[in-house]
Amino acid sequence: MELKKEYETVRKRTAAICAPLKTEDYVVQPVVDVSPPKWHLGHTTWFFETFILIPNAKGYTEFDPQYNYVFNSYYESVGARVIRTDRGNLSRPAVEDIMRYRKHVDEAMGTFLEQEHAPALQELITLGLHHEEQHQELLYTDIKYILGHNPLFPAYDKDRQPTEMPVHSDSWLHMKAGIYEIGFGGEGFCFDNELGRHKVYLSGYALSTSLVTNSEYLDFIQAGGYKDFRYWHAEGWDWVKTNKVEVPMYWYNIDGQWMHYTWQGLQPLLPDAPLCHISYYEAAAYASWKGLRLPTEFEWEAAAAQLSWGLRWEWTESAYLPYPGFTKAPGAIGEYNGKFMISQMVLRGGSEVTSPHHSRITYRNFFHPSLRWQFTGIRLAK
Repeated sequence: MELKKEYETVRKRTAAICAPLKTEDYVVQPVVDVSPPKWHLGHTTWFFETFILIPNAKGYTEFDPQYNYVFNSYYESVGARVIRTDRGNLSRPAVEDIMRYRKHVDEAMGTFLEQEHAPALQELITLGLHHEEQHQELLYTDIKYILGHNPLFPAYDKDRQPTEMPVHSDSWLHMKAGIYEIGFGGEGFCFDNELGRHKVYLSGYALSTSLVTNSEYLDFIQAGGYKDFRYWHAEGWDWVKTNKVEVPMYWYNIDGQWMHYTWQGLQPLLPDAPLCHISYYEAAAYASWKGLRLPTEFEWEAAAAQLSWGLRWEWTESAYLPYPGFTKAPGAIGEYNGKFMISQMVLRGGSEVTSPHHSRITYRNFFHPSLRWQFTGIRLAK
């Protein structure tokens, strides 16, 4: 019954995230990396129907056989699917249809979870819940992109208060050289990319105890940081020139005043707030400009227990690669992380839109280095 309560809590939170939206907001896909909110609602429901109910719940009636094609994301093992770039072209199924789909599956899952199930099946259901929590964060970031790129800059929720910001400090946490344990260990849930736990040797290093703030990054902009190739990786410099990037995402200089798009709409930039919505390229360039660097993911994890973190996903200097002994699970679930271990950079921590209790010290987020629609920031290392 505890798993049933967890299921209900997670599903209700997804619905609450979408509550401020208008019907039209559910359908928009401005760029390939942003999925329409209604697709997230359908996909997270499809996961439970496809992997839990259809193979395990006797007498379950599939809501609509065509939905497997519409809401399969990247699982080659499960069949053909709509191309990712075309998710925004789907006017049907309508939002009301997807809401009925969620209700249909939730009712069946409610009945199913009243029974006791084998540990392996319970683990799969738990994976589905953490999968939905990942999509809750994506819902927030995608909704912000959709509304933040609307020329009217509409508010998502005018009553939503800005996240309380920590007191900024110029102090450093110094870590001694030595051998450190990396990766998940102990009881509880983790994703397969957090396994297996292993030892690494780290030379002595230090991490800033605070994230880089908006005002600190503004100094980089005003010093010509976006116009000086010396601070950028070659690929990053090409990205800046090709896309004419001059400021972080959602920043605007209007009549001499710096503004940024927030949940409340367009607002004055908060100078002491942690920097947000920057790419790995920008993070690395800023660190270079400061004569410093980004931490590796191992340095971050070794120090994380002594740091305050969780407001921003923090770019690291580490490529997303498997740990020693990593193995993919058989079947579709094995496609969850392993096949993405190429051409991406690791982020650590969490953000203000990460679901409660979803992040942990060993959690490995990952994105392509040009992406910045996530709530990303910078912690410096030396």
